[in-house]
Amino acid sequence: MAFELPPLPWAEDALEPVTSARTIGFHYGKHHRAYVDNLNKLVAGTDLESRSLEEVIAAVAGDPAKVGVFNNAAQVWNHTFFWQSQKPGGGGAPSGPLADQIAATFGGLAGLVEQFKAAAGGRFGSGWAWLVADAGALKIVTTPNAEMPAPPVKPLLTCDVWEHAYYLDFQNRRPDFVQAFFDSLVNWDFAARNLAG
Repeated sequence: MAFELPPLPWAEDALEPVTSARTIGFHYGKHHRAYVDNLNKLVAGTDLESRSLEEVIAAVAGDPAKVGVFNNAAQVWNHTFFWQSQKPGGGGAPSGPLADQIAATFGGLAGLVEQFKAAAGGRFGSGWAWLVADAGALKIVTTPNAEMPAPPVKPLLTCDVWEHAYYLDFQNRRPDFVQAFFDSLVNWDFAARNLAG
């Protein structure tokens, strides 16, 4: 059974004006699709071909001989999670237990955003910035390239800081992109479901 490109949770132009349809067209339609296509080629005829995406990632993580499989599988997962971390008309403030934990950990939403921007801006080269739950505590972490937080750490939301995620719209202004992500795109409902789940 071949891996498939999951549908976007919204239309390609739904995140405008922050993220242009042109960016989504390249990012989802070219980059994300290429990871799916490459993964299918790499696992064809192997025992990985019939496993779930999460099972493939777990099976090959840390294996130098399978780094290509890991990179493509993890990027499929990371991008799918990133699309869900955003929504049209997103932003605003979280509520409920997530808001309470953000207040306790970061002193409020402004503190979270500032620390997240600093972490995302400090990630050298390509990678991801994440809000995670680690042993019940909220943390901000970054990962390089295709890496992701490893269980038992639970990702709540992510922001892609590879240049292809923002360069057409923000050029080299990564911190501005991350600020706009929180101001207008972040899907707090998705993060809250991940925290509760």
